[in-house]
Amino acid sequence: MAPKSKAPVYVLGVGMTKFIKPRGKVDYTELGYEAGIKALLDAGITYDDVDNGVACFCYGDSTSGQRVFYQFGMTQIPIVNVNNNCSTGSTGLYMGRTLIASGASDCALVVGWEKMMPGSLGSHWNDRENPIGTTYVMMAQTRGLSKAPGAPQIFGNAGREYMEKYGARKEDFAEIARINHAHSVNNPYSQFQDVYTLEQIMQSPAVHEPLTKLQCCPTSDGGAAAVLVSQSFLDAHPHLKDRAILIAGQALTTDAPSLFSKSSIDLVGREMTQRAAEIALGEAGITARDCQVCELHDCFSANEMCLIDALGLSEPGKAHEFVRSGAITYGPNTKVVVNPSGGLISKGHPLGATGIAQCAELVWHLRGWANNRAVKGTKYALQHNLGLGGAAVVTVYKRPDGQEASVLGSEEVGRVSWVGYNPAVEARGFTEEQADKVRSKRRSEFALTKTLQLMKQAQAKV
Repeated sequence: MAPKSKAPVYVLGVGMTKFIKPRGKVDYTELGYEAGIKALLDAGITYDDVDNGVACFCYGDSTSGQRVFYQFGMTQIPIVNVNNNCSTGSTGLYMGRTLIASGASDCALVVGWEKMMPGSLGSHWNDRENPIGTTYVMMAQTRGLSKAPGAPQIFGNAGREYMEKYGARKEDFAEIARINHAHSVNNPYSQFQDVYTLEQIMQSPAVHEPLTKLQCCPTSDGGAAAVLVSQSFLDAHPHLKDRAILIAGQALTTDAPSLFSKSSIDLVGREMTQRAAEIALGEAGITARDCQVCELHDCFSANEMCLIDALGLSEPGKAHEFVRSGAITYGPNTKVVVNPSGGLISKGHPLGATGIAQCAELVWHLRGWANNRAVKGTKYALQHNLGLGGAAVVTVYKRPDGQEASVLGSEEVGRVSWVGYNPAVEARGFTEEQADKVRSKRRSEFALTKTLQLMKQAQAKV
């Protein structure tokens, strides 16, 4: 059945916090609030314009979303809490777009955050079936189990299979990590901004062959947010059109029976990624190779290798050759710059925020604001976000005018942005005055201030 045509949906505003090590110093309420305020400021609207809220997080109590959103105003809009493993943030974007495209919303605020524990990911529920328990069983039956944490085993095994089938070498996976770490230097929101040689990557502590420590994403605390709007909303606010970026195609898919094919690459969701890419790229009317910039889910370098292949950026079985040629980074052989933000490996991976942070990065590129990491001739941007269990979200973005992005200087961006500086290249906080500009005005300022005071007092008592 042919996909139904969707009404246009635009990303009008984006914002994010700096991603930091999970040390419990910043609560989720602050992470979500900062990201949301920045997105509203960037969009040039107030919370009173928002008619639906989507809250994205994996670790936290039910209705944590309401706790975050009530800080913007208690306007009684629908607020939905989303948990879809590592693809939670982009699942929230998918839900927001679906609401707007269906006519159920004109302006949705999607906010994602995570306050994580240090160390490898683990289940918090030991008295019930693990949702990816069958994945571990299949891994044990095909490759056995090691003492390494579960996630690097699953993805590392996919890397091993890529080596066995197609001739990739350990150096190819290390090169992916080297590139992502190098890219992170230009992203002010990145958790790590260190440059490493290929040798340093390969000689970092072994985790699960071919993976070393510097090829694995860290756990992180952070928040990100996006404002999505309809065509009618944009038409009613024509002065905002210059910052809007069109979602040209998008798909959310789940696992296929191939998950249990005894292939380690299938076990990390190759087919659901391929299917999501086929749908999203088809809706946009392009191929992956028409994209100039891509943010993809490099939780481990091995996953990036498999994804370059599955998304169609390279020829099948040739992702390692694509990497060796310099095609995924800046230089004379560039085909598509992958993870200009530094990716999950270096930028960090606060689960609920990751997909929305990817969106923010690509929006900045298409606006021409990411001037310290711009990709020449950017016309289409590709996003991929994946969660085991499973879900894959692929999104294609483009400028509404269909033109290539013109790179703007930061002084010029500061004049047209609503914050007076270029948020793509400078990570700042926000002022109380800026927050007051975008919080709800439906109730009196006294009532809103009093509500915030009471919420802070209640939190202090606890």
